[in-house]
Parts: sequence; structure tokens; C-alpha cells
Amino acid sequence: MCKSQYRKSPRAAFLDYNSGMFFVTICTKDMKCYFGEISEGEMHLSAIGAFVSEQLGRASEFNSNIEVVLYVVMPNHIHAIVALNDNDIYYEDPYMQQRAVNPSERGNGYEKRHVMLLSRYVNSLKGTVTKYARSIGSDFMWHGRYYDHKIRGNEDAMNITNYILNNVYMWNEDEYYS
Repeated sequence: MCKSQYRKSPRAAFLDYNSGMFFVTICTKDMKCYFGEISEGEMHLSAIGAFVSEQLGRASEFNSNIEVVLYVVMPNHIHAIVALNDNDIYYEDPYMQQRAVNPSERGNGYEKRHVMLLSRYVNSLKGTVTKYARSIGSDFMWHGRYYDHKIRGNEDAMNITNYILNNVYMWNEDEYYS
């Protein structure tokens, strides 16, 4: 493969995406409201929205190293606090060569790319939801990437928790409101 076929990873090289708590936001393509609608301060889930909610609530059933601690499904995006605990795996160089998407940037260009646990989880969730949406005849699509924030301490965790808990009520002021 030629070097131009690989895009630069948006993940921070200095973070360990295999353990810790992350605030994750995943949006639909073009911010289309596939997951339902908010009326009178309450989220009314569509079939796809209900499926997303179910999958978020069952994350640890599929991988014991992942727990979705708190989440909210909004009309066109989701927010979640994802706890990762994959400390059993030892990586000789987790931040540089093994993480490189482009084989020419790895120590050995033939080694497989290591995909961090958070990315594997988000990709799996997106794939599962997309497959379900297609099965019910939807033209559903995700935004190509997702946003993550490493939760740093109790104050950060409380601010994010409050944001998630109040997201439905604050929908008219949300940056993703359409």
C-alpha cells in the first residue's frame, strides 16, 4: 500500500486508550436525527436510537474490559463515559511505532497495526448499529470519526456526568442541535 492511503490518527500519541475513563461523543453523518426526537424535555427514541441505547448498556457483556458507565442518546449523537481496563496486555512501545497506522512508520513495516481498546469498541459499536439500521431499511450513516476526552480527576468526571445527565434538557442550547 502506498503511504497516501493512510490517514493520520486523531488519537493523542501520549494517551493510553486501553485503560482509564473517557468521555466519548459519536455523531451521525451530517447531524441527521436518526436516533429520535426530544419533546417537552424528554428523549423519544426511534428504533435505531433504542438499539444504540441497548448496545451501550450491554458493552461489558461483549468485552469484560469495557464498561459504559453513563450515556445519553440524543437525536443525532451520543455521549458516553467509557471505562477501559485492559492492563493485562503489555506493549513494548504503545505510543509510537506499534500504534502507527502507516506501516512505513512502524519499527517493522510488516507488523500488524495495534488498535487501542477504545477505538476497537467505538468501531464495533458503529458497525453493529449500522448493520442493524441497514436491516430495517434505513439510510443511516455515522460521522467518520468520534471525539474523545480522557477524564482527569473527580472534578472533570463530575462536570462530564452533569453534562450528560442534563443534555436532553439543554438540547436547544446544544452545539449539535439542528
